[in-house]
Amino acid sequence: MAMKCIARLRSRRVVQDHLLRASNEAAVGGGCCWANLPQELLWEVLLRIEDSESSWPQRKNVVACAGVCRSWRIIIKQIVKVPQLSGKLTFPISVKQPGPKDSLLQCFIKRNRSTQTYYLYLGLTNLTLRKFSFNFSMAALLDVGKFLLAARKCRRPTCTDYIISLQAEDISKGSNAYVGRLRSNFLGTKFTVFDGQPPHTGAKIAKSRSSRLPNLKQVSPRVPSGSYPMAHISYELNTLGSRGPRRMHCSMNTIPATSIGPGGLASTQAEFSLNNVNPSQSIPIFHSKSASLENFLSGPLSYQKNGRLVLTNKAPRWHEQLQCWCLNFHGRVTVASVKNFQLVASPEDGPAGPEHEKIILQFGKVGKDLFTMDYQYPISAFQAFAICLSSFDTKIACE
Repeated sequence: MAMKCIARLRSRRVVQDHLLRASNEAAVGGGCCWANLPQELLWEVLLRIEDSESSWPQRKNVVACAGVCRSWRIIIKQIVKVPQLSGKLTFPISVKQPGPKDSLLQCFIKRNRSTQTYYLYLGLTNLTLRKFSFNFSMAALLDVGKFLLAARKCRRPTCTDYIISLQAEDISKGSNAYVGRLRSNFLGTKFTVFDGQPPHTGAKIAKSRSSRLPNLKQVSPRVPSGSYPMAHISYELNTLGSRGPRRMHCSMNTIPATSIGPGGLASTQAEFSLNNVNPSQSIPIFHSKSASLENFLSGPLSYQKNGRLVLTNKAPRWHEQLQCWCLNFHGRVTVASVKNFQLVASPEDGPAGPEHEKIILQFGKVGKDLFTMDYQYPISAFQAFAICLSSFDTKIACE
């Protein structure tokens, strides 16, 4: 028995040594023995791995295969579909791509009050949620989920910024993991979501005073970190009082209103850009002076159409037995809170269709400093996370 165990350990060590040597060869640009496998066999092997590892943490094996060598990475990128088609988040760029079309992708947000930080995880199914309600430990909960994004709240004299990063340990605008930010006005009733990289060809970088402030950490020259406005969020006075959800509108600059209709498409980023961007060669997103960022943050509420997708919160229904306004979260929300909301596409001036009843984003409280966030096409995890962050701010003018 001891000899068998020793032989098994030796064989495992041999495999690990081969993988390590292959990774080192790929890193220095040399030949890789794993790249010499027949393409048909390699394709079949990687396809089976992708099909079998459908959820995290097992899905990390798919990511590991993409790091073996260049030929493996090319095939993996062809096999792994975007979240819109597969319903899976695999690579970091997946957080910038639209969610699945036919179902909500279930995530949760953990808030740390002491550090003013927020962490987005993939996971927290209804079964796990029920376990958590019966004293399921927070450590076990975080082990179940897959970390996606982190945000840190930064208060300024006239506004509030939420810096969003791909790394939980490095949340700064000067980091290579910087994804974007959310900025509010002084009252916390209007927010703008900025992408750190151009969301599409022709996007124009927004001028910001904060980028000229002294003592700011400089961004790596490899990363075109900028401020590309991609969404505007507005909160209005709640006519239902404190018992009802806040009224909110989200104007998605980079998503056309036709994307939710039959045959509609939303832009999808294929990878993070590593080249410097020349803002002088770009085309502005805003088409009129009245739609500029400064006027939006300081002026009266207005919702620019121009063919953009506009999301509004779903109207609640009065519950006779509970004597309060209620929304059906299908078990995903367990604690009543003014922060809870569901967003659907606004029909604007046209008639409402079935596509305007579909919930695109829902957010709600399930415990102390724990919230669920479920989203689907045509918005991405980054956009959904930024919209949910706006709900954390206190809005005295709206309540």
